[in-house]
Order: sequence, then C-alpha cells, then structure tokens
Amino acid sequence: MRIPPSYQDRKLLKWNGFYLSEHTRQMAETKAAQAFLWPAKPIMDKEAIAQVLYEARLKERCIALQKEEVDAEGHYFPDIVGKIQGYDELGIYIANQKIDYDEIRSVTFTTVAKWSALEE
Repeated sequence: MRIPPSYQDRKLLKWNGFYLSEHTRQMAETKAAQAFLWPAKPIMDKEAIAQVLYEARLKERCIALQKEEVDAEGHYFPDIVGKIQGYDELGIYIANQKIDYDEIRSVTFTTVAKWSALEE
C-alpha cells in the first residue's frame, strides 16, 4: 500500500487518545517538577551541621537536607526530608538512603504535614 505524498502523519498526537487522564496528569506533574530549579542553600560549616544533626537525633525532629550534589546542568536536587533513621561514623540514614557527612551542604529543621491535616 502506497501512502499519497499529501498525507501528513500526526506522529505522537494520534497516540494521545490512548493515555488515561491519570497518566497525562502524572506526566504533567513530572514535567513541572523537573522544570523547577532548586536554589542553592548557603553552605554550613561542619560544626553547625553537627549541632543540627545532634539535636535532630536527640529530639527526633524532622530535617530538610541539601546534598552538595548537582546534575549535569549544575542544578541542585530537591531536599531530602525526614527523620534520621540511623547513623554511623561515616554518615546518616534518612529517607531510606545513606548520606555521608561530607556530602551535606545544608541542613535545617522542618515540619511535615500529617496526612490527616491535608485537604483535597
């Protein structure tokens, strides 16, 4: 079968009808999250970082941690938020990942909204 030369293929547009609304919403949220640029927080000295981490462990407080790590374009990743799950001489465990002490750029106390307080 030969396609006439005047035929214009819609390429990806013809497949949009096969996506569910949940998929398109999730793709839009992912695209918006990737478009947001996380600002670089001020670099904290090791004593200030140690003090915040000590108090967070002692009082079981939630922290927001920015790693000294950037992507290919030089942008920082989102903060890692949560309570300290454990620690050793090399680093801490937070949000099911290990972060070495020398990877921490900034750490601050934060609060996390409870699911019961969220509105739809």
